[in-house]
Amino acid sequence: MELNDTLLLRYSRHILLPDVGVDGQARISGASVLIIGAGGLGCPVALYLGASGVGRLWLADGDTVDLTNLQRQIGHATAAIGENKVDSLARSVRAINPEIEVQSIREALGGEALHEAVAAVDLVVDASDNFATRHAVNRACVQLGKPLVSGAAIGFSGQLAVFDTRRARTPCYHCLFPDQAGEPEVRCAEAGVFSPLVGVIGAMQAMEALKYLAQVGELLIGRLLLWDGLRAEARVMKVPYDPACPVCGQAVRQAG
Repeated sequence: MELNDTLLLRYSRHILLPDVGVDGQARISGASVLIIGAGGLGCPVALYLGASGVGRLWLADGDTVDLTNLQRQIGHATAAIGENKVDSLARSVRAINPEIEVQSIREALGGEALHEAVAAVDLVVDASDNFATRHAVNRACVQLGKPLVSGAAIGFSGQLAVFDTRRARTPCYHCLFPDQAGEPEVRCAEAGVFSPLVGVIGAMQAMEALKYLAQVGELLIGRLLLWDGLRAEARVMKVPYDPACPVCGQAVRQAG
């Protein structure tokens, strides 16, 4: 994508970075990203990707803004209570950067609709809050060969990983967290979440996404970052590829 004078000025602090430059910013501005979830994680992801000039953002969420969301979901204002989250968040993104295209998908994506949305973009950011959605998004990304930036946050703890199974012997989300029907999960409404935590993890998701789009740095592929907010400690552990994984394993890749 060619950047005009206005865009060169808007993104000048990116362009000043030798690792990014004009070419890297042009790649960012020519890209499309699907963000699954417009809540605690999805808000900072969308705001940073929008501010950074990702050319086309797709926001997907079927939920509406609630008073209890406002403690941490920084893309929504009090006046948006009762409004669909993607409409509220899209308005906030456009207020920061009217130069990009923002599309609202006012539903929890699944089935064919999920596949169509994943197929239409360059990268997917999973900012959802439940295992069922995460596994469905992972399957779609594996099947369609799309990179996935996955994050989660609860209490004072968060985690972040990047998956791209187009690369040989790299894991998918299922390799890390096998899909088990009926597995227990705790949500923010039950356990609580420290407000800035979702900003920390969401900002790191945005960073990994932008690094991928600009083709800079080393991504968290095959690695899981664990953040302990109470102790201000980060730990990175390797995530092994499971050749027997029913989603991305050796048999699946050979068949593909």
